[in-house]
Amino acid sequence: MDPTLTEKMPKWSEQLEDELTLLLKDWLKAQGRTQADLRKSLNADSTRMPALVDVLKHEYIQGGLPKIASCLCAIERQWADKIEHEAVQLDHNDLLKQSIDPFGQLDLLLEEIREDCEN
Repeated sequence: MDPTLTEKMPKWSEQLEDELTLLLKDWLKAQGRTQADLRKSLNADSTRMPALVDVLKHEYIQGGLPKIASCLCAIERQWADKIEHEAVQLDHNDLLKQSIDPFGQLDLLLEEIREDCEN
């Protein structure tokens, strides 16, 4: 890290921690995520907010607010990629089901016609 950055960077404070906590809560809500999701992404010891903030405090010491922002952006990208991957998997699974029984709908239609003819 650039030594001049550490000189200009404000020290970690209770106010900064409180603001970061509020930011995290709002961000998680906006993302539709939980503290457990964030714990997993940060590899934190606990889902409790103090443990999550402690990991981000470590990031702050290494590079200030830009380092925290970079970390949270990477997590958001990871979550978005996972959602996209899951959507592709669902589409793929639907295609597989259709290819396993491509005439499933025709079979149902034929069965209904037979039932109608019998009545």
